[in-house]
Amino acid sequence: MWKRALDRAGVGERRLRRDYTEQRRAVRRFAAAEYAAARLLLPADLLPHVVAAVAFMHDTDDRIDRGTPDERAAALTEWDALVRKSLAGDGSGPSVLRCLAHTAERHPDVRAHAEEFLLGCAREVAWRSLADDEELDRYVREYSLPALMLTACLLAPLEPSARAGFTDGCHRLIRAMQRIDFLEDLAEDVRAGRPGVPADAVARHGADLTRPGPALGALVEEQMDRAAVDLSAAALLADVVDSSYLPFVRALIGVQRLRLDAVRRAGASLATRGSGPRPSAAVLLLLRETAARRGRGRARRGA
Repeated sequence: MWKRALDRAGVGERRLRRDYTEQRRAVRRFAAAEYAAARLLLPADLLPHVVAAVAFMHDTDDRIDRGTPDERAAALTEWDALVRKSLAGDGSGPSVLRCLAHTAERHPDVRAHAEEFLLGCAREVAWRSLADDEELDRYVREYSLPALMLTACLLAPLEPSARAGFTDGCHRLIRAMQRIDFLEDLAEDVRAGRPGVPADAVARHGADLTRPGPALGALVEEQMDRAAVDLSAAALLADVVDSSYLPFVRALIGVQRLRLDAVRRAGASLATRGSGPRPSAAVLLLLRETAARRGRGRARRGA
């Protein structure tokens, strides 16, 4: 199946096929559930390009997430230069960049989003806290949304009239995902001195992020209510993407709803432990969308 996907994606050169296969192994290690969803629910010709985009995003995040702020900034400067050389046609970089460059040749929007993502990485390196929802939204627009669009642009509609709605849906989706991320990882982020919950919301509730209590529980509910509004708005993505991408988009949004529900259940206990959806619920969701995709495929062949 993977060799067929490489063929359909236009990855023919032997070394490049090895590069994509190496990145596929990496993505399967750090994002097994996401890889499974892409493999089962997206057209085969898109899978290698999704792998390239996700691998680049993860590699970049890993490089700039270690050390002091100065060390992280220096790592970003060095990586930025390597990425731009690779996108300009230099084939001497690591395999993740050779894959990115090839994917950008086949899907030119990837290049623009990669460059925007690198600019946003400066905000990711520098931030220590978020004052309010306005600053959270700025963080999302400058860093989280470009990160998502590296992959999402591969699913974007061709019609210009539909693109604005697609981008808005992606913005709503990633803003919800970011709120969920910040609460799922609350205990770890507080220990690292980088809590992502807006400071004004913490003060408004009088919450102690290090200790379970009613105030923290109320804060979690408020943040998840706001994430739920964005997830509901993100459902419009199903109205603008090609029908072949619908199962994947529905599964993606469905998994975020499962994550949101898990955060709600965890409530104030997030001060001391993380959260996540029940694996069985995510598996059932994936199986349901896989069956729906296969059913549509049989219907098309029988028409």
